[in-house]
Amino acid sequence: MKLTRKSILALAFIAIFIIPVISYLSFFFAPEPRLVVFETSKGVIEMELYQDKAPVTVNNFIKYVEAKFYDGTVFHRVVNLQNFRVVQGGGFTADGIQKTTNPPIKLEATGLKNLKGTIAMARSANPDSATSQFYFNVIDHSSLDPSSGNSGYAVFGKVVQGWEIVESIAGVTTGTKTINGNDYEDWPTQDIIIQRAYVKR
Repeated sequence: MKLTRKSILALAFIAIFIIPVISYLSFFFAPEPRLVVFETSKGVIEMELYQDKAPVTVNNFIKYVEAKFYDGTVFHRVVNLQNFRVVQGGGFTADGIQKTTNPPIKLEATGLKNLKGTIAMARSANPDSATSQFYFNVIDHSSLDPSSGNSGYAVFGKVVQGWEIVESIAGVTTGTKTINGNDYEDWPTQDIIIQRAYVKR
């Protein structure tokens, strides 16, 4: 179909004026990040969660927080290697009991990278297996980002207060904990407990 001069001018007007206005307004009306607080035995950690970029993942995480699921759980995995440093939690109580979770969620393409200070969902080898467990990136981990042949891990927020608490947890002594005949490596020798988790905003 051949476009008339009038049609071309109308399309040009939309491109020049309407689209920038919509983009400008969407910036101001984008959902405000959610704030979640962990009160831990080492101090307080506050996280900003990006529901505009990761609505499925954030909604899943918030459900666990509001259900008080994380209260009384520990940071059960702390890996402190030169090229890989993470603090993982959200699954086990201090006595080593693994909590029953909601069904797993589908891996979400959030567009966010596993940079130092971010929080992401932990999962098994199955990309669509994340439930309640999460981890903090203590350093940049580009290897955990989606790429060709790599599903990656869904980043959904970042620490905005209490980063020094995360770093102090990342430096604790760890060992192997045996639970029901299963060995869990990188388990802190002293319990670091999430005493209370709540939504601040």
